[in-house]
Amino acid sequence: MAFRSAVSLALACTLAIGIWFSVPAFAQTQSKTPETGKAKGQTLDAATILNRIDDLYRGESSHSMMTMTVKTRNWERSLSMEAWSQGKEKSLVKVLKPLKERGTATLKMGKEIYNYLPKTDRTIKLTAAMMGGSWMGSHFTNDDLVKESRMADDFTSSITFAGTRDGQEAIEITGVPRPDAVVVWGKVVVLVRAKDYQPLYVDYFDEDGQMTRRMSFSDFQTTGGRLLPRKMRLIPTDKPDESTEVVYEDISFDVPLADGFFSLNQLRR
Repeated sequence: MAFRSAVSLALACTLAIGIWFSVPAFAQTQSKTPETGKAKGQTLDAATILNRIDDLYRGESSHSMMTMTVKTRNWERSLSMEAWSQGKEKSLVKVLKPLKERGTATLKMGKEIYNYLPKTDRTIKLTAAMMGGSWMGSHFTNDDLVKESRMADDFTSSITFAGTRDGQEAIEITGVPRPDAVVVWGKVVVLVRAKDYQPLYVDYFDEDGQMTRRMSFSDFQTTGGRLLPRKMRLIPTDKPDESTEVVYEDISFDVPLADGFFSLNQLRR
């Protein structure tokens, strides 16, 4: 689900952060509210809903400008970034501000990730042991960037709520991993607006059923010819006073990119 299930995701879309959730191949089902157990009398197609969410930020290619603000208990910082993507396999993110970090960049090519550090003029290929580390000091991990599987392959999903929640009509979809799936989550819960299937939040649970983080979406605006949530905020459950927020200032889809654009040479430029 983009949120991959983000972060797309989340930023897996333009940022290529696999936080967005992918699409479960789920047939139509009659929704029931867990509060009452009563059927809503409406047949909803979960696959259609999640397909639309998953494709919100997708295109043959994309270019975006964004700001990422990271808040922890001890400090806060903001990064202005420029990003390009091509399909799900390739992405490049470069820091523009602050000046002391300008030029810091991340290149994703398939399952390989490279970081460029301009202060030392070093290019580092991330190893398996480094994948759980923080991406650019945020609450996203390097592993979030490389997730490419779709929930159709990894999760069995169902509609678990349809009705009024927090003052608006919403639909909740819950995904649980298939027995043979290699995933870190024990469950994901997605809430979308019923009127247009725009995502409101995604909750991530560990294998013990404990919620570990929430990705919320807000500031819905038309940009790049699409209605999108311009703000995404990731909050770890065990640190509710901390967060990473990404704001898309501008985004364009299906932009022309030269052959070889996603390369180690481009990473250093």
